[in-house]
Amino acid sequence: MKKILILQMRPEDATADSEFKAILRVGGLHKNQVDRVRLEQGIPTVHLNEYSAIIAGGSPFDISLDPELKSETQKAIEAFYKNLFDEVVSRDFPFLGACSGNGLLGNYCGAVISEKYAEPIGSVKVTITEEGANDPLLKGLPDQFIARVGHKEACDDIPLGAILLCASGPCPVQMFRVKKNIYATQFHPEADAKEFELRIKTYKNHGYFKPEEANRLIEAARQVDTPVPQKILERFVELHGQF
Repeated sequence: MKKILILQMRPEDATADSEFKAILRVGGLHKNQVDRVRLEQGIPTVHLNEYSAIIAGGSPFDISLDPELKSETQKAIEAFYKNLFDEVVSRDFPFLGACSGNGLLGNYCGAVISEKYAEPIGSVKVTITEEGANDPLLKGLPDQFIARVGHKEACDDIPLGAILLCASGPCPVQMFRVKKNIYATQFHPEADAKEFELRIKTYKNHGYFKPEEANRLIEAARQVDTPVPQKILERFVELHGQF
């Protein structure tokens, strides 16, 4: 049996633990089927042959931030991902990155990451592209669906060599694929209303929205259900889990 490697980058224990549990729950995974690594606590040596796939969560770090303003922790995490993607892309190793994973993979593939297509915390209508409709993670799903988002930066355009799978009006690169097995989503496929409520409370002073809007955003999150993004994560585990 090969495990799935879950990479996290959230410095806050409660938010990181909640994200981890959400990935397990939505992916239909048990703790003994995964290895969990919190990169902000230390950079590991990863041997891909020990795993069947990688799932990468979000973070409060901004790739587009001036390098002089980045913490040593952020610089170490970005260097780790650069080395990881060298191997992941060359091997077409199964990878699914959400939000920060989108920016990290997009940046690695040469896309410009900026605040041009930032989206406030909330929900957005996402459209599956023609290419996306034939992708194993999206085939048979509704042409349009609601997804949870919240990011200060995104890919300005489709990364070099990538295939655009999902788009939205506010953010044209919502999901893309590199080669056959490497995916990134700007939206959060693992999150439900309770998960977003915690993140809104955690990051209300991080510049994603005005702090006084927190209660309104929490109430709005409670009114939305997002089964399709969760199905995408579930399918990725079904396709690449070896249990």
